[in-house]
Amino acid sequence: MQSGRVAAVLAVPGTIALDFGILVYLLNAHPGYEVLVCGDRGSADAAALVDIRPTHSLAEADRADVVLVPSYEDPRLPLPEEYLEVLRRADQRGARIVAACTAAFALAAAGVLDGRTATTHWRYTDRLRLEHPRVDVVENRLFVEDGPVLTSAGAGGLIDACLHVIRSDFGATAADEVAKEVVSLPRGAAEPQYVDLPTPPRTSLRATREWVVDNLASPITVQRMADRSLLPRRTFIRHFERETGMSPMHWVVSQRVLSARRLLESSDWSVERIAGATGFGTAANFRATFRRAVGTTPTAYRKSHARLPEPSARTPRTERSRTAGRAFGKAG
Repeated sequence: MQSGRVAAVLAVPGTIALDFGILVYLLNAHPGYEVLVCGDRGSADAAALVDIRPTHSLAEADRADVVLVPSYEDPRLPLPEEYLEVLRRADQRGARIVAACTAAFALAAAGVLDGRTATTHWRYTDRLRLEHPRVDVVENRLFVEDGPVLTSAGAGGLIDACLHVIRSDFGATAADEVAKEVVSLPRGAAEPQYVDLPTPPRTSLRATREWVVDNLASPITVQRMADRSLLPRRTFIRHFERETGMSPMHWVVSQRVLSARRLLESSDWSVERIAGATGFGTAANFRATFRRAVGTTPTAYRKSHARLPEPSARTPRTERSRTAGRAFGKAG
């Protein structure tokens, strides 16, 4: 497992308290992060409904491994230049940058998104595309990761984006534990922000997806999934892509990779045994697919993502919550 990482949440003017709270709470839910709330400590946002008080100066964000920007009220209003400079410096040193919803406009204004793919809340995608033509704007995605830069949709998508960051930094088991803490079922980046027509309960494919997860070691084809769903193949594919945002077999591979990550973190099984248990067949196929999906080999992943210490060795949760809570002032 990677050593402790510094996460700086920027208390930007007009911060939306819900997104700010999600960032601080989720990162504090894992003991591997030192969470800083960075901002202009000498100013106050008179219009804010909740008084969010920075615990650290903006300069402290320069030592962060990950810089996170919550959404703010009006994307038409530019952020102060000192905040944009923090983002530019973070980009120059290769830090991970996470922008929630309208914060994509701040990254675009700082030039961080030039030539990159990004998303934002569906209400603002057209505006982001019009005002920042150098950004490749993707619509109706929970979040988009382009290199070290991650942009997300609204509050729901931000939870998924944070879990993705935790999974990348500390492994699938760590992300599972945080997801359980906030009673969330992690979703993939490609899943849609919304559907135009809600899927009727009778056509929900949740039972089929659960069957896949329980039977990853067995041969799984689109036709087998369609048969279990009692749907014609084409109808099944259409419904599946609408529910998950990806093709059936792409989703199956993603579940196999996720299961393999958990086994690499939590067991001493050989690569060959994990390949068989997760449906990859041969170790060579497993290694190649895993490297494409995760960016490293199974062996290297296992070395860098050891299991978390026992709960008794962690910082008590109540104390961590009190520390995070000092970033919030009283309600306005």
